[in-house]
Amino acid sequence: MRVAIDARHLGQGRGIARYLEEMLAALAANFVDDEWVAVVPGDRQLEVPTGIELRRTRFSSKPLFAASALTGRPRLEKLAGGADVCWLPAPAPVACGRRTPYVLTIHDLSFELRPDDFTAYEQRWLKAARPRLLAERATRVVVDSDATATDVIAAGWPVAGDELTVIRAAPSAPVSVEAGAEIDLGSSSPYLLYVGALEPRKGIDTLAEAIPIARRAGLTAPLIVVGEGRLASELEGVAGIRLVGRQSDEQLAGWYEGALALVMPSRLEGFGLPPVEAAAHGVPSVISDLPVFHETLGDAALTFPVGDASALAKALVLISGDATLRDRIGAQAREAVSGLSWASAAASLRAVLADAAGLAR
Repeated sequence: MRVAIDARHLGQGRGIARYLEEMLAALAANFVDDEWVAVVPGDRQLEVPTGIELRRTRFSSKPLFAASALTGRPRLEKLAGGADVCWLPAPAPVACGRRTPYVLTIHDLSFELRPDDFTAYEQRWLKAARPRLLAERATRVVVDSDATATDVIAAGWPVAGDELTVIRAAPSAPVSVEAGAEIDLGSSSPYLLYVGALEPRKGIDTLAEAIPIARRAGLTAPLIVVGEGRLASELEGVAGIRLVGRQSDEQLAGWYEGALALVMPSRLEGFGLPPVEAAAHGVPSVISDLPVFHETLGDAALTFPVGDASALAKALVLISGDATLRDRIGAQAREAVSGLSWASAAASLRAVLADAAGLAR
């Protein structure tokens, strides 16, 4: 089976990029008889896993995607040199031929449920993508969680139940490295950790409000913030918060390994990978009370009502000061995510792609 993949997100350092990198590596490693062709804009400098064929277009990013949105050309399968099926890892402006089936992955419906979280440019880009039309024309649609599947159905998307498949993401294999190697925290400084984009739906405003409350209540551990985004300014200068920007996979593994707890005050998530990755390290999470987090972690976390900074502050003080609680929740969380793997996710996706291509076996 030859699969053309819209790989524009590679190297972008966001959640979709991480998802795509992990999935491509697992597909290439576990299905060596298939041909995996990653199509990227010609202006991208990238490395891909062994077993992935990289196809660069003649056009840079903006001209390529503008042409796809406006004219329906160039088609993804043509850019890949032919394909039995295409995979779109997220809704985006893209052109696929009517004779080539494609599978669309939808990570969340934040662009519909919280449109004001997006900049004017992002809203225009999403409009050009025509996500509902992409879903309607897709042979199969994949989502990361039951929660997102529920959102898609409740929002009246043109997707039949038998065309919708839940394939959960997974934590990266834990890597043991020195936590905070490039940031001077002192040899044994405990810290809390936030990982993710600094954007509205992640609850950055709640985080900025909660940390001062928690410090007044006795919190001494700093909050390390790994990530970038336009809301970084809301956290800059807040006592007890240290922004370290984007980190390598090895550095990120180290931050997870040394953390007292992960903090994730999201207002909306389609899956929420950081709590799952923290759990793989045996690190507990303090998370907003979202259905998707219950789906992945069950009761193995401290939760608080969405947007409630005072409740978040109370939970941070509690977990930072109670090693027994941290150990218990961390162990429960590790067990909760033990069945998730990228190999399993890749096998499920490969089956969906083969079914869409009429090559299931």
